[in-house]
Order: sequence, then structure tokens, then C-alpha cells
Amino acid sequence: MTDSRVTSEGGHRESHPASPVAHEDIVGRGNREGAQLFREWFQGLTETAERGGAAAYVFVMGSMAEILRVFDLPTVFPEIHSLQTAVRRVAHEYLDQAEDYGYSPDICGYVKADVAVQLLGGQHPMGRIPKPQLAVLTNACNTYIKWGEIWERMYHIPVFVLDVPGTRAAGRQTWPGDPDFQNDCAYVAAQIKDLIRLCEQITGKKFNIDRLREVLGYVNVMNRGWKRVLALNRSRPSVFNALTDGTIYLGVSNAFRGTAAGARYFERLVEEMEYKVAHGIGTLVDEKYRLIFVGVPCYPIFRRFSELFTQWGGTFVNSTYLWFAAGGANLGFEYDLDRPLESLAEGVLISVRDAMDSMFYQDRPLIQMIDEYQVDGVVYHPIKSCRTVSTGLADNRRALMAARDVPSLFIESDMMDRRVVSEAQLKNRVDAFFEGLAARKVAAQREA
Repeated sequence: MTDSRVTSEGGHRESHPASPVAHEDIVGRGNREGAQLFREWFQGLTETAERGGAAAYVFVMGSMAEILRVFDLPTVFPEIHSLQTAVRRVAHEYLDQAEDYGYSPDICGYVKADVAVQLLGGQHPMGRIPKPQLAVLTNACNTYIKWGEIWERMYHIPVFVLDVPGTRAAGRQTWPGDPDFQNDCAYVAAQIKDLIRLCEQITGKKFNIDRLREVLGYVNVMNRGWKRVLALNRSRPSVFNALTDGTIYLGVSNAFRGTAAGARYFERLVEEMEYKVAHGIGTLVDEKYRLIFVGVPCYPIFRRFSELFTQWGGTFVNSTYLWFAAGGANLGFEYDLDRPLESLAEGVLISVRDAMDSMFYQDRPLIQMIDEYQVDGVVYHPIKSCRTVSTGLADNRRALMAARDVPSLFIESDMMDRRVVSEAQLKNRVDAFFEGLAARKVAAQREA
């Protein structure tokens, strides 16, 4: 085992023998350190708000944190802040506030919770959210555009929309060297330069290309680590639960993207996962079923929702959520620091396009996951709040069943609104699913 440390250049590392790590210190370290980093992040935002400072509002699919960090703009992720209200069981208070203000119950729960945060002056269960100075959006989610318009009306701020070309058809992605890719990349690069000029106007700071190289170096370390962590979960037993543990890792990958702290976190996370693989340490005492999760988790009853599966010996070894909400980190894409702006455009195009594909062409990554992770079942979880993620899941399920003989479960609830979450109904469906998996396993053993 080696200890890889990130230098100030962001990504140039020296390896040397690591000091022995006690079992109790390393197992679970990623969750502990992730929770601590989140508390520090919210504390930083609270301090910014209390001194009257502002931030850049961004989204997980194409946050452009690489550029914003060059200008020392704090980043606010409304999706993450909103889901935290649900995890802490107060989302209904925020949803009610927004609906009383006039927003429909059918609107995305993330949007309504954020609207309530704004109406309450940034009040949040984990601190206080500063007002926006700038909003950066992409076309990865149609809701992003309308959400940005809300901030524009509330605060009269500039809203920058980065238009990223998506895949024209399933399985028709283009890559560096292809003329279509190069044209799309030039289109994205021109927009990035527009964003840089806008940031210069807002902050009064000049763009620093060396600072960008430093930030991109840290992102390289994080992306390399995230891809490695996902690959390590192919082991038996799996070393982390993609539904619960993975959500913590995902939050760090977004909130600390392009920072020394984020890079160091993922290096230590890889160290922990490799230790667990080497010592056969899994998430469950008896891992019976390896599952894939499709969609966004049920945050209003997050812990209990996970228990519905773990009590049967089921663990989620991967999920589409860890792909489309990872900011491209799942791909392990590494920027070329010798050509930072051009490479950034390539990375943004590839990562945002992949995020869209993992929502709209889900059967392809799912088939790959089933084969690589030796999956026993797939759980589809369409939600009321997000049509972008949920539309087409039934058709996707049929396509998957035609391609692979793997059982699947289709359950519906929500990521924010507890009014449409029925634990009893979910439990009945989940129990029946596992009874089917158990019967299938017995039949396979008899045939063997």
C-alpha cells in the first residue's frame, strides 16, 4: 500500500510506503470524512451569507466549477441543498412554503424546496445559503432552464446557459478525432470563453490560466479516484452501497470538485476501498443479492428505504444516479494540463453528454453494469418530482429484460415529497421481489 499525496500543482503525486492504518480507522473513513467535509462546506456558505457575500448557483450536470474556482466564486448546488431538507425530514415544510406562494404540486420538488429557501432568506437546516451573483446552467435537464429564470426574476442576476450537444441517437456518440466531435467541441469551447469573460466582469478579476491548470489537476485526481472506487465495487462482497454510501461520495465529488480537499478525499477513499477488497470486508455480513438502482433515491425515508433491501441481504453495487449526477467523474476523464481550455471543452462535452445518455439511453450502461458487476436484479424507481429521470423507464425496463435475463422491480415514490411515499406499499413490493429472487436462486441450484 502506498500513500499518494497531492501537491499544490494538483495531481502530481509522489508515492512512498504508507504507515500502517488501524482497521477501525480506515473502514468507514470515507463516510466520516465525507460528512465532515459537508459540514465544512455548509459552514463556509453560511459565513459567506452572513457577511453579505454572494455565490454562483450551479447544477451537478455541468457545474463548470473548474472555471468558477479560478475566480474564487463559492458554488451553491440547489439540488444538493434541496435533497438535504428531505434527508433531514423537513422537506414538507419547504414544499408547503413554495406551494402556498403559488407553485404547483406537480413541479420538481428540488425547485420548490429551493424557492422556499430563497423566500426564507437562505434559511436551511444545515446553515444559511448565500444569494446568487451568477447562475450557470446546462441543457442536461430541461428544468434547469426554468429554474434559472426564477433566480433571474428574484435577484436580477446574469444567467449563463451552456448548450452542450447531446448524442443524436442511441449508440451514436462521437469521440476526439471525429469531425462531428471536433465541431461540437469548438462550439462548447466558444461558450466557455464567453463564461470566462462574464466572470471577469462580475468579479473584477482577470482569468488566470495557471490557476485553471491547478484546478484541473485536482479534478483529474478526483475523477481517477471515482472511477477506481466504482471498479472496486465489482468485488464480492461489494465494498460500498451505491444507494447510501455512494450518495455521500457523490456529494463530495460535486461540492469539492477542483479542490485540494476533494482530491485528497478521493485518494483516501480509494485507499479505504482497496483495503476492504484485500480483507474481504463488505457492506453486509451476508451479501445475498447484488442490485443496480435506476433513478433518484427516496430521500424522505432514506434510511428506511435502504433497509427495505438490506434486510433481505440485498446491496446496490452501482446505480445510474452515480453516473448522471457525478459531473462526469464516473468516466475517469483526465484533462490535458498542457492545453487546459481545449481539454476542458472536451471534458465538458463528454461528461455532460454522458450524463444525458445515462438518463435517456439507460439500457446500455445497465447492460454493461449487469455483466461487469454480476448483478442479480435491477430496481427501477421513477419519481413524481422528476420527469426527466423517470420518463421512459417502463420502456427501458422492457428493453433490458429483452437483452438480459435479470429480474427487475418497478416501484414509484418521490425524492422529496413524503405525501406520495407509502412505506407499506413499497415494503410489499420489495418483499415480493426478494421472494422471487430467492425462488430463482433455489431453482438455479437445483439445476446445477
